[in-house]
Amino acid sequence: MEKRETWKKRGIVKQILKDHFHGFWELHANLFPEELQKAIPEAVNKATRCGTKDMGYARYECMGCTEGKPEPVIICFTCKSRFCHGCGKKYTDDWAEKQQERILNVPHRHTVFTVPKELRKYFFEDRSRLNELSKEVAKVIQYYYRRKNKSKQYDVGVITVIHTFGRDLKFNPHIHALVTEGALDCHKQWKSVEYISFTYLRKSWQKLLMDLMLKWHPGDAKVKTLVNQLYSRYKHGFYVNAEQRMKDARGAAKYIGRYLARPAIAEYRIIKYDYHTVHYWYEDHQTGKRIDVVAPVMKFIYALVQHIPPKHFRMVGRYGLYSRSKNKESQKIINLWRYMVHKQIEMTFPPKEKRRKTYRQRMLETYERDPIACPCCKQTMLLVVIWHADYGRIYYYDEESERAYKKKWGVRANERKERQETG
Repeated sequence: MEKRETWKKRGIVKQILKDHFHGFWELHANLFPEELQKAIPEAVNKATRCGTKDMGYARYECMGCTEGKPEPVIICFTCKSRFCHGCGKKYTDDWAEKQQERILNVPHRHTVFTVPKELRKYFFEDRSRLNELSKEVAKVIQYYYRRKNKSKQYDVGVITVIHTFGRDLKFNPHIHALVTEGALDCHKQWKSVEYISFTYLRKSWQKLLMDLMLKWHPGDAKVKTLVNQLYSRYKHGFYVNAEQRMKDARGAAKYIGRYLARPAIAEYRIIKYDYHTVHYWYEDHQTGKRIDVVAPVMKFIYALVQHIPPKHFRMVGRYGLYSRSKNKESQKIINLWRYMVHKQIEMTFPPKEKRRKTYRQRMLETYERDPIACPCCKQTMLLVVIWHADYGRIYYYDEESERAYKKKWGVRANERKERQETG
């Protein structure tokens, strides 16, 4: 029964957007900052066309089937948008798998730096400020390590991921950070360092965020008053959660990857859609209780699309040991550790770049079904047409041309083989 309900819900967000987004955008486009007024309709358009012939398709046929005349198989292209439920999950899984090969195999701490509700509107109006927040997170952590022992110049690894929504779909910007529980000193030796105290994290995060507000709004009396009020209201600093500890690189990358590219709501949380309202639920962070919400469809769409980032927005930041500029240097150090006696910790060596799994491989792994196998003779079907939404027909199978091509290159291959054998 549960499986059947899950299948019914699949694609429900796409249906809501198909039914109402055009009308919603005509009425409410002006509610969004200028940088989103192009990004939102583009992302929604991609997501609603995902998996349809509108995006393009590949057509397969069984050319020599003796068992019957099976229907051709048409595999539609996907949108590859992070806003799309299916493509967003694939993007996240690919990213996490790639990071597992690059992250140092040491314990990591998952830390969440939050923004108080009084300041969230400033980040809604200008998303680029969220990238500055990521840099400040890295500064908070790096400064603590450097302060512990200035002579050793500890260098810590930090990966940040920007997240803008909470479970209730409201705009709630915060930064997820993956931090190594230890650092590299100036002698290129690894030192395990106990994790940063909550008091330091909260107070220093508050100070840096307040300084940014004053920097962004110089001479604004309202902002200055607000900053003073927030210092009084949050005497212990802004909330930081650093309870989640990751023991190895694989678990760390997989965990943080969940926050990278996913829509604001999972489809299983939508209970009912009746064209006018959407009934969904979420679990309250503080009480742990389920809260049901019945929202007008226009309000639900607003809650959903407000989290679409601007085009080319950088969601991930890498700092310290994980900075791209230090990748080559870090790799030399890791190789040196492998050779020398400094084996207090094991390091992960990046293997050769893995090829991405094809659609066929993913279908075989997930559903144990070959999508291009002939249902009659079970042989692999032949690719006959590729049509792309932007470029039109980019491939067409022509039997005579294919035969001539194979003959030409088959002869050349045989000649090359003979030369090698006689050479």
